[in-house]
Amino acid sequence: MTERWSRRLGARARRWALRRHAPARSLTLTQKRIFIFPTRAGLWFLFAALVILLLGINYENNLVYAVSFVLLSLFVVSILHTYSNLAGLTITALSARPCLVGESAEFELLLRAGRRRNYEALQLCWVDQAPVSCDLIDDSERRVRLYAQAVERGWWRPGALLIETFYPLGLLRAWTWLETDLQALAYPRPQEGGLLPQGLGSGERGSVASGRGSEDFAGLETYQQGMSPRHIAWKQLAAGQGLHAKQFVDHADEQLWLDWSFWPELDTEQRLSRLCYWTLKLARQRVQYGLRLPGVEISPGRGGRHRHQVLRALALHGRASQ
Repeated sequence: MTERWSRRLGARARRWALRRHAPARSLTLTQKRIFIFPTRAGLWFLFAALVILLLGINYENNLVYAVSFVLLSLFVVSILHTYSNLAGLTITALSARPCLVGESAEFELLLRAGRRRNYEALQLCWVDQAPVSCDLIDDSERRVRLYAQAVERGWWRPGALLIETFYPLGLLRAWTWLETDLQALAYPRPQEGGLLPQGLGSGERGSVASGRGSEDFAGLETYQQGMSPRHIAWKQLAAGQGLHAKQFVDHADEQLWLDWSFWPELDTEQRLSRLCYWTLKLARQRVQYGLRLPGVEISPGRGGRHRHQVLRALALHGRASQ
């Protein structure tokens, strides 16, 4: 029960903090953005210092007074150091890399230190994601990579960015919530299965031999027992070149099409996942392939750029393309 209320309170505080500032590509932390509050250990530390102070007042003991004042002074100094460990830090959103649904997208941020400042034990994370720790000591800037799991295809934002620190003693927590304008593209989750219908070549350019066949003459080979007599090279035999057989091959078009009309028994998301699986498979096989979706046609091609173009079309099918 306590944990549930704590989460609700934290979510409300996060929404309130984010409403105060619009999403931005780059921003610098100032006193208007930084929040600071004692940790559980800090509250117990403060409570112990106050108890010692009360004991000193009760017994009028100067040594007890001194101990309590030292502890309270240490707590006040920790407030200044914890706040300074975030103040002046500039965060710039750089880039986001696409991923498949269910995997983690990579986001790159640039941390730039304030003038003549060091930052230690910084922790950064997206909402409900694992934190990443970093320091800026004798470095003016540092690149940090954060990860967030994609839950649906298309363009999506990782949510609010939390930056916090407990430096130097862990008695206080200084933090801030930021809304960046980073967004990542999530491709459909590949779904293995199905077969590509035969005869999907474009018939325009390029072909590849598909093994022994009966269409085109490919050369001569030594005749072996069991071969068809119709393939015997009689002209070469008459010329005294020995017994050979003619070799024929069938040619299959190297270009393939991935079409929306395949697998009509599947719903929209399953069909996109199946097309994504075959896109990745054909890309690994270095086969030229194209894509046909309702309102979209991508000519056959190969390579990383072509694969991204096809996967992008699958990811944004029926979604906003921005």
